[in-house]
Amino acid sequence: MKISSVRVPRVRLIVVALATVTAGVLLYVTRGYLFYYDEWDFIQSAPDWGWISFLQPHNEHPVMLPRLIYAALLSTIGMHSYVPYMFVLLALHATSAFLLFELVRRRAGEVIALACAAMFLVLGAGWENLLWAFQIAFVGAVACGLGMLLALENPSSPRNLLAAVALLTASLMFSGIGVSFGVAAAVMLALTPARRRELMWFAPVVIALGAWYLAFGHNGTASIPAHSAANILLVPLYAAWGLGQSAAGLIGLGGPWGPPALLAAGAVVAVTWWRRRPDPLALGVLAALVSLYVVTGMTRAQLGYQQSGAGRYIYEGAVFWLILLADAARNLPWRGTWRPALVACLFLACFNSCVLLFVWTAAKTALMQRETADLQALVAERSDPCLKPAGWVDVVVMPQIDVPALYYRAIDRYGDPAAGRPITDRGDFDIARGNLTRSNCTPT
Repeated sequence: MKISSVRVPRVRLIVVALATVTAGVLLYVTRGYLFYYDEWDFIQSAPDWGWISFLQPHNEHPVMLPRLIYAALLSTIGMHSYVPYMFVLLALHATSAFLLFELVRRRAGEVIALACAAMFLVLGAGWENLLWAFQIAFVGAVACGLGMLLALENPSSPRNLLAAVALLTASLMFSGIGVSFGVAAAVMLALTPARRRELMWFAPVVIALGAWYLAFGHNGTASIPAHSAANILLVPLYAAWGLGQSAAGLIGLGGPWGPPALLAAGAVVAVTWWRRRPDPLALGVLAALVSLYVVTGMTRAQLGYQQSGAGRYIYEGAVFWLILLADAARNLPWRGTWRPALVACLFLACFNSCVLLFVWTAAKTALMQRETADLQALVAERSDPCLKPAGWVDVVVMPQIDVPALYYRAIDRYGDPAAGRPITDRGDFDIARGNLTRSNCTPT
């Protein structure tokens, strides 16, 4: 018996339960987190947002839907709690896991699909997208992109095509990660002779994206070193490193484990395709996986090739790897010692990822304590006549807050996120107060 033919009773309920428990645990452990890094760009500028603001890029990404979500939450919940923001992120993550399960189930069976969903749910290597609400931009793009692939896998009909176009549009409105899913759809349809005409359904999306880029996107708002044509030479190494890190990340590894993981995963896929010709969706997913790191490298390679191994990029790469490797695993036997061996491998992969996720959770919890001290220092110095009109309270943790007046305006409107919290990092509190005040200033 092959593993693809095994049936699991109530398998969808199992996946929903796993997703709910995982999201619940992550929501609990992050309940004390605060708004962080790029979120302050949104928060400090939110009072000035008009309709045109939703079309402005953030670090060269279209972020219409993330801005809309933050605008809604800031206007209702404010900054009194970070939990609602994390709830949106984790709901999107759980949705992505379920859609991944559905896509893999159709191609490799219920056992492999359940395993892929479990590995993805606790993907410790993709920690940034699980512990930072701002990453709804990337996670939302993945959820909508997977939904699009599922719609294209359904029987061809105007209704399914319209759903696919709408979901790809939503993916692109979350972030530029949607481009990779667009590549997957284009390759899939182009390699299916009977469906090539369906590419025209996506023409309005391409035109709209091009118009947005010419009007807004090419200007960018990136707070990173400018990219140049020299990035073309750096892209191969950047992409190869990212491909290896996302493959190793499936089992909770990274760093030096990336290159051998890339070789192993690539060999598995190559052997599988040598034995059985890949279908258009598999080729589309491979194209999407490569394009993810090539496109990102064109604008980020100047930061160093290791940047492609950041958790926010491993998350997307892992999705594509899981789909490709699931196809390879569908013919594994499910008898004798194979059963406990495969279950043991899945357990070890998930356990290793959980340990890695726990480590990153602890590290970010410590970082949030430092940020709490920084925010409390801002409040403590608000009425100090020696307060600098411009200057960083903490250039490492919150470089976006460099004009205290903008922060004060935000908390007056949306609430003080650090109010009522004890100062657990007195040393950083004192350093932050010193950063905020002018030297040799005597209050009068």
